[in-house]
Amino acid sequence: MRFKQLLILLVFLLISPLFVNCILPAKAQMAQAAPDFYLGVDVAFASIPQTEQLIDNVSTHTNFFIIGCAEKIGNTVYGGIYNETRLTVISRYVYDKGLNFIVYSDDPSYPSKQWLENASANFGSKFMGIYYFDEPGGKTLDRAYLPVLLNANNFTDAANQYNKTLSSWLRDPQIGITRNFDYPTEYQLFTSDYGLYWYDYEAGYNTVFTEFGVNSGSENYSRQLSMSLCRGAATAFNENWGVMITWATQQYPYMENSSELYNDMVLSYQNDAKYIVVFDTNANWTQNVLDSKQLNSIKQFWQYAQANPRTTSEPSERSVYVLPQDFGFGFRSPNDTIFGLWNANWDGSSSLTFVADISMCVVTFLQMCGDSLDIIYPVSNPNIEALGYKNVLYWNDTTVIPNMPVMPMATHAVGSFKPPPITSIHRDTSQTYDTNKIELYVIVTVIIIGLTIGGVTLVVRRRRLPT
Repeated sequence: MRFKQLLILLVFLLISPLFVNCILPAKAQMAQAAPDFYLGVDVAFASIPQTEQLIDNVSTHTNFFIIGCAEKIGNTVYGGIYNETRLTVISRYVYDKGLNFIVYSDDPSYPSKQWLENASANFGSKFMGIYYFDEPGGKTLDRAYLPVLLNANNFTDAANQYNKTLSSWLRDPQIGITRNFDYPTEYQLFTSDYGLYWYDYEAGYNTVFTEFGVNSGSENYSRQLSMSLCRGAATAFNENWGVMITWATQQYPYMENSSELYNDMVLSYQNDAKYIVVFDTNANWTQNVLDSKQLNSIKQFWQYAQANPRTTSEPSERSVYVLPQDFGFGFRSPNDTIFGLWNANWDGSSSLTFVADISMCVVTFLQMCGDSLDIIYPVSNPNIEALGYKNVLYWNDTTVIPNMPVMPMATHAVGSFKPPPITSIHRDTSQTYDTNKIELYVIVTVIIIGLTIGGVTLVVRRRRLPT
């Protein structure tokens, strides 16, 4: 990025009323009834006795449960049939404990139409819906198992294909999970993801859990950025969102420690997450991994939430940064992929500069606005202004970001390459970085130092995140 542009941006930030609006303490929250809030555990192993024991351990201080193991039995050419007897037993146990619950599935034949009809009659509104397919956006970004996209001509084509393909998995009357519903919207559809949240909602999910964990960068990934992206998408689509706290490492003990877990739940709650879920299984999907200290942290957080009822913030209390149309970037670092099909250098130095500039803007506005920033893509119905945000920051608004380059065109790409390692923009700067990462750090550092010298006090609500 040119130094002239940096200087202009620095001066603008020092004098802009918009900046003042972003960093002043948030307005008093509007008085309203506390919304429904769900805290629970996602169990993904087959043992009925262990599952029931865990339900016993958490039922007095949670109100939500995910039956997350679609166990198969038998030995047929198709790998067996789904064990709906087990599902019914656990569902009844959860229901009798007074918990709301959803069921995980990765196959449109499960749960069956008959099971759903029985569940509706036996469990009523306590059965809230289907958690269908896991991490569609993240798997696409990382070219992992069953990515939604295989190839595309350009970013717009990629966005359209992602929407079309994922929508068919969800809503197609022949192959979608809703084929067993009495009507397409009979039950809510949930997923957990670590990227492309906007496109998940656009494809038809009602609730997306943004992940805190190893796939999204663990301690090196900005939790606030993740929540700003997911909350912004949920706001634009008028849907719900939440946080799934999952593995911090790929090895035992897998989960973060009890104090880190507690801090992450508080952070999620303070950002208005409607759902906060803790994942509980080992690498072999055979047993739970949460120990007594972590279970106690869940209990302590439940007590915290009861003692600190909240009113969710309105868009009028937040600012929003609007990304380029169809720019399906992963946002875990400046070298993340776009829809898993293009690297950040798809057009050489031009695209590297563009990605670095967008990343710089995201980091800068997060520094300025903290948890009062949402991040969205352009919308048409309603338009962005109709969403009611206090401030709308467009990526290409030259009155805010002078000389912002246009997005270079992308050409046909096939998802056969191995994505580069994701190196967080929040890593220790004593390590070696390429030019674009160094530039991002320099930009943010120059802005913060300039603001301090200029005598402007940053009033940013900071949270202590686990290290």
